[in-house]
Amino acid sequence: MILKDKTILVTGGTGSMGKKLVHRLLTGELGTPKKVIVLSRDEAKQHDMRVSYLNRRVTTDEVIFNNFMNVLEFRIGDVRSYEDVCSAVKQADIIINAAALKQVPTCEYFPIQAVLTNCLGASNIVQAIEGQGYPVDTVVGISTDKACKPVNVMGMTKAVQERVFVAANILNPNTRFVCVRYGNVLASRGSVIPLFHDQIKNGGPVTLTSPEMTRFLLSLDDAVDTVFAAVKGAKRGETYVPRAPSATVMNIARALIKQRALSIKTIGVRPGEKLHEILISEEEVHHCVQRGAYYAIQPMLPELRQDEVSESNTLAKEYSSGDDVLDLADTAALLKKHRLMVEDVDAGNGLELLR
Repeated sequence: MILKDKTILVTGGTGSMGKKLVHRLLTGELGTPKKVIVLSRDEAKQHDMRVSYLNRRVTTDEVIFNNFMNVLEFRIGDVRSYEDVCSAVKQADIIINAAALKQVPTCEYFPIQAVLTNCLGASNIVQAIEGQGYPVDTVVGISTDKACKPVNVMGMTKAVQERVFVAANILNPNTRFVCVRYGNVLASRGSVIPLFHDQIKNGGPVTLTSPEMTRFLLSLDDAVDTVFAAVKGAKRGETYVPRAPSATVMNIARALIKQRALSIKTIGVRPGEKLHEILISEEEVHHCVQRGAYYAIQPMLPELRQDEVSESNTLAKEYSSGDDVLDLADTAALLKKHRLMVEDVDAGNGLELLR
């Protein structure tokens, strides 16, 4: 139980993935932590999250109720602020950096803001550990498929974040810095599925950027599983990547529309978007190995690979969302599995994901 009695800092812990991560941390599946600190800058989201825990009445969440006042702590602060980061980092054993500007068009119009959060925020965590000598055991950086061969600002800044954390291992031998990289999270805040739900409820049309566009699809639990796998098994400087299904945006829309008499309108690719996403590039396959249900991209820096046991490369080509795309039936089955069909959400299932 590797998280037992540990203090865990989650930056950006009020986002869709952060909320699910905090919930799973508090259930104690990897050991009941001593404390979980949520650092974010939105007091309204923190208040909503705090109230949602206080109002729960599910017996499986007893660990949350029994330890809520002692275990879960909210802090107003910003990863852009070195002082805020130092204040939170100095108590942490494990840091999960989920704070990010992640909307592709927003980052295109405000690239400096993306740099400040996605790059400077990561640097502040590293500098706090290095400059102040805080005894942090592990740092996990949350990245994205858009960081692989990036063509947009969001992906570029996340790619820099990955390199900041990988390189941090060299000057900080007592802290393990690793990353996770995954694709679109189903029904996360700002994603396409809540948009499709609203458009369907309002009678359409349902708008697509491009019918041929494909995306990797993971649930929030899949994303958290990837983080936990990295905490348990990633070596210094490695990036963990889940093996995930992919689907066309057209099939996602058609699966949600079902037999409803609604039109589909193509509006064109947004600024900075790719037609297909890539989780592992052709350059990275030469140092990519398999670890259970995950791929591990080993660091390029030779200083971080000297003590590694030789492992065989596992991929022969880049890992793209354009490969092995689900058909319509399988896309619908995936959405139904995660209770994301319109009727499921209307019945109250999956609503937590859409808040």
